[in-house]
Amino acid sequence: MDYQSQLTALFDRLSRSKFRSSFSLKEKDRTYIKEKGLEVIRSHACDFVSKRLAPAVIPNDGKQTPMRGHPVFIAQHATATCCRGCLYKWHRIPAGSQLTQDQQDYVVDVIMTWIKRQIKDERLDD
Repeated sequence: MDYQSQLTALFDRLSRSKFRSSFSLKEKDRTYIKEKGLEVIRSHACDFVSKRLAPAVIPNDGKQTPMRGHPVFIAQHATATCCRGCLYKWHRIPAGSQLTQDQQDYVVDVIMTWIKRQIKDERLDD
């Protein structure tokens, strides 16, 4: 299965989760994304993932990602990239070792794909 097909399958599974599918960007988040641009949002995602998700040991794992305050945080909960437990359950990336750069890139791609889908949905509503 190619990368795009894997993402499509993932988002199909996530859409069937009542909890994961309950997340959406609020107007404040959408405005922030428009003001900053997707490249800045991607850089924030890279930073959050490298500092909050990538370490082998995370003292507050399961509580390190706020439920609001930044579009990336919302996307992390929607895509099950919020903690190492969810990362294993949904993405089969085990806890206990530092995330590789490829794994971090994958997580950021998942987050950004979700954000882009949210923005695309908004544009269709206009």
